[in-house]
Amino acid sequence: MSNKMTLRAGALLAAAALLVTGCSGSKSTSSSSAAAGKATGEIKIWGHQGEQGEVTALQTAVSTFNSSQSDIKATLQLIPSADYTKTVSATKAADLPDVLEYDGPLMASFVYDGKLATVTGNVAQATVDNQSEATKAQNTYSDSKLYGVSMYDSGLGIYGNKKLLDAAGITYPKGIDDAWTADQFQAALAKLAPLDADKKVLDIKENYGGEWPTYGYLPIVNSTGNLVMKDGKALGSLDSAPVVKAVQQFASWRTYVDPNSDDKAFVDGRVALSWVGHWNYNTYAKAIGSDLVVMPLPDFGAGTKSGQGSWAWGIGGGSKNQLAAGAFLDYLMNDTNVKAMSDSNAAPPGTKTVLSTSPLYKKGGPLQLFADQGTKTCGSNVPTKACVDTPRPITPGYPVISQQFSQAFLNIYKGGDAQAELTKAAKAIDQNFTDNSGYKS
Repeated sequence: MSNKMTLRAGALLAAAALLVTGCSGSKSTSSSSAAAGKATGEIKIWGHQGEQGEVTALQTAVSTFNSSQSDIKATLQLIPSADYTKTVSATKAADLPDVLEYDGPLMASFVYDGKLATVTGNVAQATVDNQSEATKAQNTYSDSKLYGVSMYDSGLGIYGNKKLLDAAGITYPKGIDDAWTADQFQAALAKLAPLDADKKVLDIKENYGGEWPTYGYLPIVNSTGNLVMKDGKALGSLDSAPVVKAVQQFASWRTYVDPNSDDKAFVDGRVALSWVGHWNYNTYAKAIGSDLVVMPLPDFGAGTKSGQGSWAWGIGGGSKNQLAAGAFLDYLMNDTNVKAMSDSNAAPPGTKTVLSTSPLYKKGGPLQLFADQGTKTCGSNVPTKACVDTPRPITPGYPVISQQFSQAFLNIYKGGDAQAELTKAAKAIDQNFTDNSGYKS
């Protein structure tokens, strides 16, 4: 997840949500036309047109794949980011390319609609084994099959300005094991405020829109030891007492939050703390230098939790040449290509080999925290203190979950009643799942 991707994801999810809310309740069977093929011939590839560095890395990977062998010819088509998910959603499975990129949290809805085939059996086991634990969790659906592989992941945490923290006499966490509790985080805000002219010492990216409220703040729910849905129901889980208390406490911190309309609150030194993801590291490091520290999110009872997940690659549900598509994915996930992509966007590499050698993410690197969080994935399990990274709910109904959670959270942050807003959201989510027969096959 990059900054620009965060901002544009709202349009993508809105388009997907319209399709989800209009589902008839029965799973599409359009994937039945898929075939393994013979790992030869031509394959078509769709990718989203991201940052220029990402585009260059992808184009280079396709070009070198074609020149590395003569059995398969890959053709890449880039689709503007704002139109990408709408295009995939509107295209019949039979008309999709052999290889396509998808935004991680939408994987389950594409599988449900027959638009993705499993990569299991089509990519090499070595490719699967080299995927990080967090990316494997994001790309695995309820039937325990893997539906995609990832070149990169994402990470979430608190950036701090050591100079300002030291001036306030604040001892800050060094890693996962000593994360602040929510009360300790609140106490740190209270100590920082008197030293600040406007007492606004925290940036939570109020200026972001789209998918940010779900990605950035759903870990608060998970940090209470709860999921959005438990046993197929949001009511009683999303609006449970621990979640209500945690969201209320977060909302109470608004008095310390800089609105950050210029997106420069942290780099200009107006705030000491910034709640955001890996994509801000380069900008922050340039501005803050050696005073930049990276910390985990506060613990609301069941350990610190982090959002994760980003774009991934899968095989079209109607592909007649899945083995050739798998061969390309094997090549795309090699160290050279993954390193080039990660270097271009500073995201956590999606493979173990590149993650362990990345200057940013290796042991002792400035972003080791995000790598450590990725090795402790909660998957779809009820979060405990033993895990950190929490993929957004892996269900075809995710767009509705994101829409309802984001609206409820923002309403609470602006002064709404936490219990009422979360219960309203839970009921809407449950109604959508009822209307769609629980999104069961």
